[in-house]
Amino acid sequence: MPTPVVSVHPITLPGLTARVCAPVTGTALPVIVFSHGFGQSARSYEPLAGHWAAHGFVVVQPTHPDSRTLNRPLDPDTWRTRITELSRAIDELDALAAAVPGLSGRVDRTRVAVAGHSWGAQTASTLLGARTPSGEDFTDPRVSGGVLLAITGRGGDDLSPFAAEHFPFMSPDFEGMKTPALIVAGDHDQSALSTRGPDWFTDAYHLSPGAKTLLTLFGAEHSLGGISGYESAETTDENPARVALIQRVTTSYLHGEPLDLDETLGSLTSK
Repeated sequence: MPTPVVSVHPITLPGLTARVCAPVTGTALPVIVFSHGFGQSARSYEPLAGHWAAHGFVVVQPTHPDSRTLNRPLDPDTWRTRITELSRAIDELDALAAAVPGLSGRVDRTRVAVAGHSWGAQTASTLLGARTPSGEDFTDPRVSGGVLLAITGRGGDDLSPFAAEHFPFMSPDFEGMKTPALIVAGDHDQSALSTRGPDWFTDAYHLSPGAKTLLTLFGAEHSLGGISGYESAETTDENPARVALIQRVTTSYLHGEPLDLDETLGSLTSK
């Protein structure tokens, strides 16, 4: 059963502004550090953050500098700042917990996962071992796994002319991504950033050598049914059952629990 959740925002530390959601009960709570998509913020993705927190996770959501809430021009080094903020969130877990009433001493720093959506998924993938266009290795040994939702694929000739001009840093190399990950993709996710079709969003699965799982959602577009927020204007394929499936699958995956997808799909269809 879901547990009541406490949420504190903003928590401001040097080099980091974040939201933290956590269950009001429980000890040795595992952590999910979540990277939002382009233009979103720590206030976004409540269907995921709230669900994960209600099912036993401490969820840390930095607001990256590309967020529309900050109204800043896009800096060429924003990709690097995003990665730094995820690592910073792990560095400062004790301080973040101290800012949430009753959370100090209840966080398990040995169980940390990263997650993200779209550009945020690419950001999170670097802590799992994916390389940046500069070839730098940002792998974080403190991270034991990840969930990559609608993660952008490889760059180079696969980028559209618009993306090559405005987002050249979206050229990851997944050959070093060895930390286990769940990749979630929609088979109707047609992006203006790529010259390819929806299969572009499965590159992290097909090109990485680590233990990985691919969940393909039939009929899903880039928002995967509405994970960015309830009543969100960015949701082009609103589907509450699809969001519920993602909630259940990601929660079980991050807890390391076996999941019977036939049973899950059946229970969701009956609702």
